[in-house]
Amino acid sequence: MRGTITVHKTDSSNEPPKTFTFDTVFGPESKQLDVYNLTARPIIDSVLEGYNGTIFAYGQTGTGKTFTMEGVRAVPELRGIIPNSFAHVFGHIAKAEGDTRFLVRVSYLEIYNEEVRDLLGKDQTQRLEVKERPDVGVYIKDLSAYVVNNADDMDRIMTLGHKNRSVGATNMNEHSSRSHAIFTITIECSEKGVDGNIHVRMGKLHLVDLAGSERQAKTGATGQRLKEATKINLSLSTLGNVISALVDGKSTHVPYRNSKLTRLLQDSLGGNSKTMMCANIGPADYNYDETISTLRYANRAKNIKNKARINEDPKDALLRQFQKEIEELKKKLEEGEEISGSETSGSEEDDEEDDGEI
Repeated sequence: MRGTITVHKTDSSNEPPKTFTFDTVFGPESKQLDVYNLTARPIIDSVLEGYNGTIFAYGQTGTGKTFTMEGVRAVPELRGIIPNSFAHVFGHIAKAEGDTRFLVRVSYLEIYNEEVRDLLGKDQTQRLEVKERPDVGVYIKDLSAYVVNNADDMDRIMTLGHKNRSVGATNMNEHSSRSHAIFTITIECSEKGVDGNIHVRMGKLHLVDLAGSERQAKTGATGQRLKEATKINLSLSTLGNVISALVDGKSTHVPYRNSKLTRLLQDSLGGNSKTMMCANIGPADYNYDETISTLRYANRAKNIKNKARINEDPKDALLRQFQKEIEELKKKLEEGEEISGSETSGSEEDDEEDDGEI
């Protein structure tokens, strides 16, 4: 359901109404599974094919971001995007045929006060470094990863990591997330090709639970809570600046390095990933300004154009391109079309790229 929505400020006749476009809107009557099927399922399907994917919720504190991403895992109908993705991944693997094999690994980190912590690490006081290499891109040095064999394994590991997350009470949210958390699922798939050789592709899925944007006057944050809020707002502001730079054709510099969050999500925003952003808003007119801010954020973000491609050996990508051309030629022959010849042009990556929009 695509459309537009117009927002009016009830206590101000002078302020003009604001109009925003959307892909889908979920109201109070929407089920968690509806949210998953319409937003997350296509991303997970792509990751299983070898693409990178990112799903994140953005919005004011207390608007249900953690409920959207995690939900209540003990109650099936209240499970959020993350636990539903666990069942989706292993449901797909269970249906695999022939010589297809899968290796699934998970990691879980949080960004707290602009420091990266491994939520699955033995030493919770250790702060990890963000690194970058030409062959793998941005990564976290010494971040632990665990091989999982089923959805229950994933759920147990996430529960373990969740206990280490930084949460705290504010005037607006009794269980406010005081950090950004990223749960990453890496799926390697190997299968025998028509040439008899084994071909490997790898998809990586980032499931992101962002801390909420805050106004100190409303949350009543002081001391440590105020320090946390300052860091949270700083990273979210940088995320907004990155989004603005990506959609502004005049900008030559994208400030990914200005926060740990944007550095880690560099591929997700304008790079090699299929990305879905869920904008969480509240219905109270008391939060009108925050709601407008979130809608503006989302309105800009969906104009970002990513360049997603299947992650595989370049030789495999070329083989996939030739196989695709052969199938197209066969189809033309069956339809009785005249074939004048076929010429391959461009790089391997060009033919597997998907111009995705957030």
